[in-house]
Amino acid sequence: MNDSVSRRTFFRSSALRATGALTATGLGFDLRPAVAAARELKIARTTQTHSVCPYCAVGCSVVIHTLGDKARNVRPTVVHVEGDPDSPVNRGTLCSKGISLKEFIVNGERLTRPLYRAPGAAEWKPIAWDEAVDKIARRIKETRDRTFVEKDEQGRVVNRLTSVAMIGGCTDTNEINYLLGKLRYGLGIIAYENQARL
Repeated sequence: MNDSVSRRTFFRSSALRATGALTATGLGFDLRPAVAAARELKIARTTQTHSVCPYCAVGCSVVIHTLGDKARNVRPTVVHVEGDPDSPVNRGTLCSKGISLKEFIVNGERLTRPLYRAPGAAEWKPIAWDEAVDKIARRIKETRDRTFVEKDEQGRVVNRLTSVAMIGGCTDTNEINYLLGKLRYGLGIIAYENQARL
């Protein structure tokens, strides 16, 4: 054995040679077509939906593969999530949180309807979306009517609402952020933050 070859280098090169031989030949068989076919079978007959990862402010693009959403008697389900290779942001890669997005989507613990806990109650109860939106709108209006400040102590017009805060999400589009800004300025909300900046 050559003195310039260390034990680590020897084992590393041996492992690489063995892995390459098994992958390329597989004891006399070429496994590359099988690996490609397995990948093809995983997403065969799926519908691709392009979206944005909701976890942080980077805004990585993802491709969500859904199976069964074109059949009448099959409930659609997400079978695979991967990074979008055409995205200039992440170029097909995803972090450890982004790659676990499928488990976030297909999860029995995920909330799919609004819950409401009445004052003094111990339990959350499901309510309809229309009722939830109505409660939110009514409470914002009541709070604004009660705490809106038209003029400050020196008599200057300020038209501000300091008792309500608003936060935007990192996956909000420019159009959504524009509308959130219009809503915010219309109500006089001063406290505003966006997750994309955090």
